[in-house]
Amino acid sequence: MKNITVRFWAMKTGNSMFKRSFTTTLRSDLLIRIWQAIVAHFLEALPLCFIIQHAWLETVRDAFLDFVNSFNYYLFHHSPVTFGRDFYSVSYEGKYVICLGIIGGIALSRTFLGISILIGLVTYKLRRRHLCADDKIEEFLRNQNNLIPIRYSYNEIKRMTRGFSDKLGAGGFGSVFKGKLRSDHDVAVKLLDKSKANGQDFIAEVATIGRIHHVNVANLRGFCVEGSKQALVYDFMPNGSLDKIIFEKENKTSLSWDKMFDIVIGVARGIAYLHQGCDMQILHFDIKPHNILLEENFVPKVSDFGLAKLYSVDDSIVSLTAARGTIGYIAPELIYKNLGGISYKADVYSFGMLLIEMVGKRKNLNAYAEHSSQIIYFPSWIYDQLHQGEDIDWEEVTNDEKMIVKKMAIIAFWCIQMKPCDRPSMNKVLEMLETNVELLQMPPKPFQQLPFELPIEDHVDDNPNDEDPTTSLLSTSEISLEVA
Repeated sequence: MKNITVRFWAMKTGNSMFKRSFTTTLRSDLLIRIWQAIVAHFLEALPLCFIIQHAWLETVRDAFLDFVNSFNYYLFHHSPVTFGRDFYSVSYEGKYVICLGIIGGIALSRTFLGISILIGLVTYKLRRRHLCADDKIEEFLRNQNNLIPIRYSYNEIKRMTRGFSDKLGAGGFGSVFKGKLRSDHDVAVKLLDKSKANGQDFIAEVATIGRIHHVNVANLRGFCVEGSKQALVYDFMPNGSLDKIIFEKENKTSLSWDKMFDIVIGVARGIAYLHQGCDMQILHFDIKPHNILLEENFVPKVSDFGLAKLYSVDDSIVSLTAARGTIGYIAPELIYKNLGGISYKADVYSFGMLLIEMVGKRKNLNAYAEHSSQIIYFPSWIYDQLHQGEDIDWEEVTNDEKMIVKKMAIIAFWCIQMKPCDRPSMNKVLEMLETNVELLQMPPKPFQQLPFELPIEDHVDDNPNDEDPTTSLLSTSEISLEVA
C-alpha cells in the first residue's frame, strides 16, 4: 500500500500556523493511528492556542469518529478525491492534509451543543415550573369561584387601558395604569411585571381582596391571568396615596389635622377589619403611607396585598419563613425572634410607624434634633418632649390641632413598643382614638427595650462607610420641629 502523509494544522496566536505530521500506510487501522497522532502530536501543540484538560480527550475522540463515520469532513489536496464504497478504498493523487481545525471545530460544536441542550433543559424546567404555577392559579380560581371578582381577558385589559397609555406609577411588582370600564367607571389596573410575577403573590392578592368588603379596604373589581400576563383591576383613587400628601413638599393638597385624623381612624378601621372582621385573619405585613389610597373625599383605603397572609382567626401566633415588609415599617419581631412570636401585632407596629410619619409630616423623620450635634432618633426625641410635658409647635396650628397631634403621637408610641405583647390590638387603638387625649396614659419608652444599642455619635462621621447595620431599620430623613 502507498504511504500517506497526514499533517495536523492549527492556529497559533498572531495568526501564525504550526504543524505536526507523520507517515503511515492506508490500511484498516488508519483511524487508530490518526487518533494516536492526535494524542501524541496535536495535544502537544494545542496549548499554544487553547487550554485543554485530559477530560476533553474522550469528547475529541468521539467527535473525530463521528466526523469520519458520517463523512462530514473536508480533505484539502492538490487534486480531486474520489470515494469508493467505504472510507478505506479512497484513491488519491498527491498529499492529503487533514486539518485538525475541523476536528477541533467539531469538538467545540459538541460543547456548544451540550451548552445548548443544557440551556434548553433549564428553559424547559422553568417553563414547566411556570406552567405548574399556572395550574395552581387555575385550580385556586376554580375552588374560589364564588368569592373571586370578574375575570377579564388580556385583550379586555388592553382595551380598558387604551393600550396602557396612561401610566399612573410603578412599584416593586409592576406598573399601574388608568383605565375605564364599559360602564364609564374609572379603574386603576396593576400590571404585574413578568420577571417578578409569580403565582404565590397573585393568589395572595386575589384570595385576600376577593373576600373583603369594607369601606376602608381597596375594592378589587377584577383580575386577569393569561400565562405570564397577570393584572389586577381596582377602583381608581383620584387623590393617589397618602405618601404624596404627607411627604411631597410641592404637593398643592394641604389637609387640616382634622382631616388627617379622619384618615388615621379610617386606616385603623380597615386594619381592624382585616384582623378580626373576616372569616379568616388577614395579616397585611406592608402597612405604610404608599399603600394607603385616598378616594375623592380622602376616604382612606388599605391596598396592596401582595405580601398578605391568611390565617385562622384562632391563631394567636402565626408561622412565617422569612421577614416581609418595607424597611422602616417592619416589626422588630420579624427580625429578632427573641422579642416574641409573629402575630397581627406586626401590622400594629407598622401602623404606629405610619402615625409617627404623619405626626412629622415628613418621610422617615430625621434622626437629628434641631441645634443638636448628636444623633437622636426622632421618635425618641419627640417622646421625651411629650413625656416632659412640652408641646411640639408647628406654624399655624391651633391648640385643638395640637391635642390631635399629641393623641396621634401617644397612640403611635403604644403601637411601636418593641415587644408585641406590649402593643394594643387595632380595636383597642380605635378606642384610644376616640378617647380624650388627657385620659391617655403615656406608654413606656419603646427604645429602652431595643435588642441592640442605638448609636450616639457626632453629627459628622469619622468613617462614613462604618455603618451600624441596625440603623437601617430606623427611620432617618429630615424634619424641622420647634418646641414651644
